[in-house]
Amino acid sequence: MITQFGLTIFSLLAIWLTQDTRLQRRRWASIFGLVSQPFWFYAAISTQQWGVFILSLLYTSVWAKGFYTHWMAKAEVS
Repeated sequence: MITQFGLTIFSLLAIWLTQDTRLQRRRWASIFGLVSQPFWFYAAISTQQWGVFILSLLYTSVWAKGFYTHWMAKAEVS
């Protein structure tokens, strides 16, 4: 039950934020996406859905890239 709740709320919030017009909100998408990943991993492993597990690994790398882009990388000077 907790897994389904975390998976749904954090994943949906992450996807929702990717579509926000405000950068200050859009940058939070990667945070919520990363928070959702442990729930995905647990769900995939506990049900032995290895395709979902591999997809979760790929999604983690995409959310990590977004986190780096929006939170870690220095702004480029034009």
